Amino acid sequence: MGQEIERKFLVANEGWRAGTTGSSLLRQGYLSSNAKATVRVRSKDDEQGVLTLKGKTEGISRSEYEYEIPIEDARELLAMAEPLVLEKRRYIVPFGGLIWEVDVFEGRHAGLVIAEVELDSEDQAVELPDWVGVEVSADERYFNASLARSDGVPK
Repeated sequence: MGQEIERKFLVANEGWRAGTTGSSLLRQGYLSSNAKATVRVRSKDDEQGVLTLKGKTEGISRSEYEYEIPIEDARELLAMAEPLVLEKRRYIVPFGGLIWEVDVFEGRHAGLVIAEVELDSEDQAVELPDWVGVEVSADERYFNASLARSDGVPK
């Protein structure tokens, strides 16, 4: 079983931009989402497809299984997931010995910027960059599956 341990924060300012080492355009759609599991399909730069199954979130952890799929399959599954599809540009920002991912949302979620960092354990010490703001790890409004069901940026 794969395990994802992740903390998420709203981004407070543009300071992260100076540290970026790359970016990708992500489209992700939700084929199924309930209290026990989420099934997501993602395309990366319209070149790579990934199917992901995620278990129930407990604290900042949950089980996660990812499988690469042909991009043609990803495109078809994204069409099946409409309108539960998000678009965002993900920037890679190394900081404090960890790799941060800063997601700049597009479309109906334009204006939302979230930084997330994956950890090895829930109690791992994390040096917070000065560009992160409020932690939203436990706020379901900022889960991507919830955002896909909403018409805009959470208030």
